[in-house]
Amino acid sequence: MEIVFTQLNPEVPDHDYETDYLAIMEKAGKFLNRSENLVCSVIFCSPQQIHEVNRDYRNVDRPTDVISFAMQDDASNILIEEEENELGDIFINTQAIKDQAKEYGHSTRRESCFLFCHGLLHLMGYDHMTKEDEEVMFGLQKEILHGVADR
Repeated sequence: MEIVFTQLNPEVPDHDYETDYLAIMEKAGKFLNRSENLVCSVIFCSPQQIHEVNRDYRNVDRPTDVISFAMQDDASNILIEEEENELGDIFINTQAIKDQAKEYGHSTRRESCFLFCHGLLHLMGYDHMTKEDEEVMFGLQKEILHGVADR
């Protein structure tokens, strides 16, 4: 398991996010019977930066909290190195971590872990476009976060 971190915004989560995110990734991999050699990137960005990404790549002209770009959605991107299972990139809006933690009445640690888990599940092929898909994905999030970043 490996996560490559990039900080486009000098603000980063105020907890040991590297340890938490790796724990979430390992738990998700085991829970979903995925390779132990999962790799992804996390890019911490500002509301303005994620707004640009959302506008330029998704044609949605507003900021958001998390955006995922899955490498395995396109067969030409699969497996740069045979021993690694490159999932893709997760962009996390660091201001949204603070704002949503306050809005939902939980810690910034919980919100940061939730956004990472949400983005990771998108990289692993899950979505929430239908009610049924939402129930599956949100159920997985709850199970994966349990014991790592409880409410």
